[in-house]
Amino acid sequence: MSVAEPDRSSEGMNNNQERTRTGNSVGVLKRAILDNLFYVQGRFSDVATKNDWYLALAYTVRDRMLHRWIATAKTYKQTQARTVCYFSAEFLMGPHLGVNLINLEIWDNVGAALSELGLDLEELLDQETEPGLGNGGLGRLAACYLDSLATLEIPAIGYGIRYEFGIFDQRIEDGWQVEVTDKWLLHGNPWELARPKLTFDIPFGGRTERYPDDRGQDRVRWIPERVVRGVAYDTPIMGYGVNTVNLLRLWKSEATESFDFAAFNVGDYFGAVDQKVVSENLSKVLYPNDDQHAGKRLRLEQQYFFVSCSLRDMLRIHLRSGRGLEQFHEKYACQLNDTHPAVAVLELLRLLTDEHQIDWETAWDVTRQTFSYTNHTLLPEALEKWPLDLFGSVLPRHLELLYEVNQHFLDEVRIKYRGEDGGRIGRLSLIEENSGRYLRMAHLACVGSQMINGVAAMHTSLLRSTVLKDFHDMWPDRFTNVTNGVSPRRFVRLANPWLSKLIHDYIGCDWVRELSSLRGLEVSLDDRRLLEGWREAKQQAKIRLANLIHERNGLLIDPQSLFDVQVKRIHEYKRQHLNLLHIITLYNRIKDDLNLEMVPRTFVFGGKAAPGYTMAKLIIKAINAVADVINHDPDVRERIRVIFIPNFSVKNGHYIYPAADLSEQISTAGKEASGTGNMKFSMNGALTIGTLDGANIEIREAVGEENFFLFGLTAEQARDHLSHGYDPYAEYQAQPELKAAIDLLNSGLFSHGDRSLFSGLTGHLLNRDDYLVMADFAAYADAQRQVSAVWRDPDEWTRMSVLNVSRVGYFSSDRSIAEYAEKIWKVEPTRIPNDLP
Repeated sequence: MSVAEPDRSSEGMNNNQERTRTGNSVGVLKRAILDNLFYVQGRFSDVATKNDWYLALAYTVRDRMLHRWIATAKTYKQTQARTVCYFSAEFLMGPHLGVNLINLEIWDNVGAALSELGLDLEELLDQETEPGLGNGGLGRLAACYLDSLATLEIPAIGYGIRYEFGIFDQRIEDGWQVEVTDKWLLHGNPWELARPKLTFDIPFGGRTERYPDDRGQDRVRWIPERVVRGVAYDTPIMGYGVNTVNLLRLWKSEATESFDFAAFNVGDYFGAVDQKVVSENLSKVLYPNDDQHAGKRLRLEQQYFFVSCSLRDMLRIHLRSGRGLEQFHEKYACQLNDTHPAVAVLELLRLLTDEHQIDWETAWDVTRQTFSYTNHTLLPEALEKWPLDLFGSVLPRHLELLYEVNQHFLDEVRIKYRGEDGGRIGRLSLIEENSGRYLRMAHLACVGSQMINGVAAMHTSLLRSTVLKDFHDMWPDRFTNVTNGVSPRRFVRLANPWLSKLIHDYIGCDWVRELSSLRGLEVSLDDRRLLEGWREAKQQAKIRLANLIHERNGLLIDPQSLFDVQVKRIHEYKRQHLNLLHIITLYNRIKDDLNLEMVPRTFVFGGKAAPGYTMAKLIIKAINAVADVINHDPDVRERIRVIFIPNFSVKNGHYIYPAADLSEQISTAGKEASGTGNMKFSMNGALTIGTLDGANIEIREAVGEENFFLFGLTAEQARDHLSHGYDPYAEYQAQPELKAAIDLLNSGLFSHGDRSLFSGLTGHLLNRDDYLVMADFAAYADAQRQVSAVWRDPDEWTRMSVLNVSRVGYFSSDRSIAEYAEKIWKVEPTRIPNDLP
């Protein structure tokens, strides 16, 4: 048989045909790949492109998930299992193929099957386009949690939006960020299944009217201005080493009538498709720019669209079971991932009262017992608010319900505090009335949820004492902490094959599912073979990243140098500019003394700035401008290299996290809720230089204070600085190296003589410095000297690296999900039987 077509002999037919869809031997996998190339792709091997082969492989892997998926769905239906519904505006899933091969435990056999076909697995993995359905940590956390929910065999559905265009692709032109459309669906998505019959019609705008029902009860009917149809697209989420395959269900918006034939017949060709264009805008793009009124309206409509589709779907499934809606909260535990889906509180109340005619008190009780809320920010300006006039124009019925809920809640407050106010009523009200009238979405989420959690110990403590203090005073028992975690399957087992193999050689493979078993490495801490193997694994990862940088940036970097890495969203509080000022300081030191001995370093940056965030974009420009000078200066470039990797993503993270020697977690203390990049770096053996912020605190406690380079003001000290007349210009005058760095940035050296280019950045640092860059600079520079001193002792650095990995088990997303299941959701695992043919 030629490999140009599939096997159509009796061996591949009849009883064995099912095995072609589910079997995992090398021969069966090879036959399945050829079958999918021929029957699904309509291609044969002589003309197939690498993308054709990738798709054939993806369908082959998906086939092995579908049987388990159906078995999972049947089991959940038969057992009426309590189910977690994870509502998130973002799911930054990353590439599917590699992690599914790992979770199915067929990586080696697939590699062998492809080799027999003359193909390379790594090349096919590189063909996959990453779905950019998230902006950063929030969406990536949601993806890790779906992975862990399936691995822990917890029934779950992830609900969100199937954005046609995800987070923008980032290009760097003349040092500036340029946003380019992310066409992730251009070549199709083999992992999803369209459900064209699973649709819901979602109303917008219009008005409400009251009417008596059959029993004479006063009811409200919503008469919308327009209706948009939501269509389901399903993606299977495979657990590691289990038969559980959970569901990610994303909604695409469509017009109820996509073509107006009457308008077309009278020559109104644009009008004929107007409804289609307007309706499809809802799921067109992730986070439309909301600087303008139209952008704000679209963003609110997106949020309502996906929660309404999702709640209607949950009600549909629940009613099919024959159970009453009064028991809805017993079937579902719904987690609100930040405030984006918080309008679900009002929508469930509306669906129960208006469409299913449940009495208000019962409906509100069911609603409050259904939802839980995860807060992800300590920045007051990041807490979502909607102008009431805008909210009412989009959701008129929900505005009425908002007033009812607010009155009901504030009456609770008055009863609890017996009329005592002291401004508490105004602070707790769902409606802000200081300068204009706004709906406070975090307040709505708190009032409509049975539990509220932060995402790191310090973050939760600050929520209780600052941002949500009044709610904590009201309901202290509703607040809890669940520190974030990340998936070791993706960020170590998949991303770092060299380290994974070394760990396997010493302690086996249980760590992939039970990360705390990495502690077993410590008994070999003085084993010379382990230390040498550890360094070799890191070196291989650094060589891979160096090759990627050479391919994309055209720069040759030394894999023997210290890789000092800061990759994350670009924001002033994350302080990429603090890192940059230190780099300029190192540049000055070398130029002042060309014989200076210095640890060679490669500084790696990556991250995207929000399109409307001018200062963040200026920071990107500054990084690239400094890099351009340093990388071309023969006095410096052998000791310092500066790289900005464009378009940081999950896929690029696979290269970066394993290669890092030093992880920069240098946000202003008290500003970062948790962070998850810090965990990914530690899992891959990077040492951390950081502040006492977010999960840094818990990472430092876990790995040992002596294995963490700490610097900077504490959160309390930072607040004191800013509230007691902090003078950043005095810091500039008092610190010669800091002054020299800022002066050089202003000199025009990095901007072809344009002394004003970076004045917006330096002027803000000198006159305001809201994020205390100047105050923390000296301590940061001292900590970097400590880094260099330890790096000069390879054995000591390697031992610290081993200890970072061995003690990072707490930061697995499996642990996080187990805590959610126990403390918040009250849900048990449901085992899926192994009945594969």
